[in-house]
Amino acid sequence: MLRLTATQARQGASCAAVRLLDMGLIPGDRVAIAPHHEQDIDQAQRQQSSIIMSMWGALSVGVIPVMVSPDLSERERHYILRDCAPSVVFETTASLVALSSSFEESHPLPPYPLPPYPLGRPMHYTSGTTGKPKGVWSGVLTPEAAAGLWATEIAMWDCSPRDTSLVHGPLTHSGPLRFALYTLLAGGDVLLPGWFDAELHAKAIAEHRPTIAFVVPSHMQRLFERSDGLAESPYRMLVHAGSACPAVLKKAIHDWAGAENVWEFYGSTEGQFTTMPGTQWALRPGSVGKARPERELRIIDGTIWCAPPEYGYFEYWGDPEKTAAGWRVMDGKRWFTVGDLGRLNEEGYLYIEGRREDLIITGGMNVYPAELEEEILAFDGVTDVAVFGVQDERWGQKVCAAVVGDVDLDLNALTTRLRQDLAGYKQPKEFFVVEQLPRTASGKIQRLKVAGLLGLE
Repeated sequence: MLRLTATQARQGASCAAVRLLDMGLIPGDRVAIAPHHEQDIDQAQRQQSSIIMSMWGALSVGVIPVMVSPDLSERERHYILRDCAPSVVFETTASLVALSSSFEESHPLPPYPLPPYPLGRPMHYTSGTTGKPKGVWSGVLTPEAAAGLWATEIAMWDCSPRDTSLVHGPLTHSGPLRFALYTLLAGGDVLLPGWFDAELHAKAIAEHRPTIAFVVPSHMQRLFERSDGLAESPYRMLVHAGSACPAVLKKAIHDWAGAENVWEFYGSTEGQFTTMPGTQWALRPGSVGKARPERELRIIDGTIWCAPPEYGYFEYWGDPEKTAAGWRVMDGKRWFTVGDLGRLNEEGYLYIEGRREDLIITGGMNVYPAELEEEILAFDGVTDVAVFGVQDERWGQKVCAAVVGDVDLDLNALTTRLRQDLAGYKQPKEFFVVEQLPRTASGKIQRLKVAGLLGLE
């Protein structure tokens, strides 16, 4: 288990900053952090360390890192790299290590004085009803706005030099990356396992006694499923998000870590909405909490809207129409939505009443049916398809597909094709061949009805 200290991370970020400047990059330029999976665990841990330092260094000089998941297929990966037009692409662990390694080893330039906080946030790609991923772009922030962005989060999670954060998820994803950086900015340490493994993480919890972790519910489910159980919780702050947490699992987490030490938040790639301490959830089961500091929530026609601070503004890279559709001005403030449905009670607690129909969240990963349906429809013999989610104890939701097609439709060949072109987490875990799909009078597929018609609810 690799331990990255705040001092080491700052040194590496300084190295990355000065090297990017030496390449001629300027504020607003983009660099892609797009490494492939490492099979060796030591190399995977070095990759995680260099991702953090390279990202921090880039943001310190106003260069925006574009985080590209190694889980994507080559086609998906190439689309993002083409769309974001990066000045440099870092595709290997070696290239990232070279960017963030110490000056004494390979570079004579003096260190770069890092600003107090990174001047922005990384760009992550999110899909939508069209199935084409779009980058969530926040641009380069002023030092004052950067302080608002990062200091608010560090204060909300009460991060300090005494903390050690155990990374569970991929560092090309927003949540794990942010919580690692919160801890380092506050002067704490980060434990880097290389990848998530229930046995490895259980051992780290027992031996290293981390104080902070960000997880998705499936991480905890897999840890609790271990036959050896878990050591006593060391966490003062165990934060979960990314997908709905079943009540049974939520109670198990509270019993293990203590409800007072468990927090949930509701957010998206685009922005953050709420936080919910475990002690309040016990009084209001099902709620995802109240608005975060400096934010307001509003429900309009059942849809959740949020008014963020100015440093929370964003646009969709290269798509002004999609950006305009996601924002509106009300009462002199800018509000955004990602289309989720919900309600607010009289105390201001938010209850999610349905993720938008076009979204499936499986193991904390977003899968958009439109993208997958487009791929399946391109296969010979398929005449109609509906991709939908089914509740699952381990993954939150599992991806399923109902297809209409020829009697000789080869599902094995279809599965093989999808594995070549799409990330593994997007693959349907089950296919169902049906005669027809439920549609509205206007011809729109009613995805939410498919599971019920197949007896899967």
